[in-house]
Amino acid sequence: MRGGRVFVLGDVMLDEFLWGRVSRISPEAPVPVVQVTGQSFHLGGAGNVAANVRSLGGAAVLAGVVGRDAAGDRVREALAAAGVDSRLVVLGPDRPTTVKTRIVAHGQQVVRADREDPADAPASAEAALVESLRRELPSCGALVVSDYEKGVVTASLLRRALPLARRRGIPVLVDPKVRHFRLYRGATVVTPNQLETERATGLRLDGAAGLVEAGRRVLSLLGCQAVLVTRGEHGMSLFERGRPPLHVPTAAREVFDVTGAGDSVIATMALALAAGATLPEAAVLANCAAGVVVGKVGTAQASPEEVLAAARLAARRRLPGRT
Repeated sequence: MRGGRVFVLGDVMLDEFLWGRVSRISPEAPVPVVQVTGQSFHLGGAGNVAANVRSLGGAAVLAGVVGRDAAGDRVREALAAAGVDSRLVVLGPDRPTTVKTRIVAHGQQVVRADREDPADAPASAEAALVESLRRELPSCGALVVSDYEKGVVTASLLRRALPLARRRGIPVLVDPKVRHFRLYRGATVVTPNQLETERATGLRLDGAAGLVEAGRRVLSLLGCQAVLVTRGEHGMSLFERGRPPLHVPTAAREVFDVTGAGDSVIATMALALAAGATLPEAAVLANCAAGVVVGKVGTAQASPEEVLAAARLAARRRLPGRT
């Protein structure tokens, strides 16, 4: 996977963390008073996907939108520090950079505040993003679409972007949102979580039969090659056309924070496919990377050494099998 190149297209965000401790309840309302002891900023959304690709030893090209503001400056600085090759479109002051602020006390998230404008990005921004994709995609081994419903991933953008990858035989991986689900038709892999799968199919995933039927329904609905359903503490389930499901038990030993776990999953899977891995191999590696990331507090990435260690441990504990 080292040296593989992935194009990441989607909603770029800044994750802000306010760290502190709680010793009393506010006299103004029944809420904790957090005494802030620290502050940190991290890449979020598509930016975190690109950072995960870099952390795993790959190269990432990131295309998205930020505002002309302090948060946008922080995003660009963080991308440069991470070694991500960015093709960001900077919009005017009326369009803020998406910022998610999380207040964390004693290792637990207390509240999250979002600043965003989820309206569709202007046509000029879309044209610039597609042009970047047209120039850079031939040198990439995979395309990731990171959809957080913040205005970048639209029906128009996907109608222009997906055929560019398909014509070159480049796998397209989508981290989806339910409202846009039918727009992903023709993608190679989609990676919904359990709740998104339930909402998209109208099925409850409360048993093996329901899970298998939901996976098959998504395959049929989107005409994709595979669906990877992430299921939290129950691991992941890979559904491929013409093959039995692969259920991969969780690789997490301890769960401290699930922030950004989905970004790690799709980044690892994309880089693995770009390196020539099979879909089952990519899914197992993605599961190992997610197990590393949820063991860290805050938006985090996994290193190759950590993923290898998790893979070795998982192999000793239990080899995944098809059912």
